Amino acid sequence: MKQIIKICLLAGILVSCNSTDKSKTDEVKPQKETKAETTTEKDYSSYKEIDTDEALLATALMAAPKESRANCKVIGYNMAGDFVTFREGNNQFIVLVDDPKKSGFNAACYHKDLEPFMARGRELRAEGKSASEVFDIREEEVKSGKLDIPSGTTLHIYYGKNTVYNPETSEVADAKLRYVVYMPWATVASTGLPEVPIAANHPWIMNPGTHRAHIMISPINKNY
Repeated sequence: MKQIIKICLLAGILVSCNSTDKSKTDEVKPQKETKAETTTEKDYSSYKEIDTDEALLATALMAAPKESRANCKVIGYNMAGDFVTFREGNNQFIVLVDDPKKSGFNAACYHKDLEPFMARGRELRAEGKSASEVFDIREEEVKSGKLDIPSGTTLHIYYGKNTVYNPETSEVADAKLRYVVYMPWATVASTGLPEVPIAANHPWIMNPGTHRAHIMISPINKNY
């Protein structure tokens, strides 16, 4: 029985990187819950729909470290469907709001030095390029030096299936956090990390040996 539970946990974690409705950044992907992660039903009667620009901004900031939220730059699609700057910032983070036109909830916070890489991805997707085309184009651009992904830069993802939030705390119903640390060209050999998690909450390396190699860390709870 213990072996079966372990297999279920590993399968749930692996699925986190392979399916998405709302991919605004490369790793902004919802994660299917495992049986071990299910919780008792909560009362969300006091929660409200995320249906204003103010709500988009407030909930997106939950992706950033608490101590940094006041000074993050915030960008993304507003309720009218325009890609805008919600506010300027002066620290190391850029926050990307949830896209209100897509199902579920996905907000992200990433180091400002990743913006050229992220912006290039948005540009290519707007041109109609497929995920594999975006990957290949940026791979060549990073190799040539045209594009840079600073090693050790981070991406924080706040995601979930619900689109209601607590207006007092800005918490989105049942949303969780996941983390990415970019390490271009890193491999299993250079990091000592496995290509698949060996246990729940265990870090692992995704896209090893490529420009988009990164460490994945998927918390088993939403404490932050």
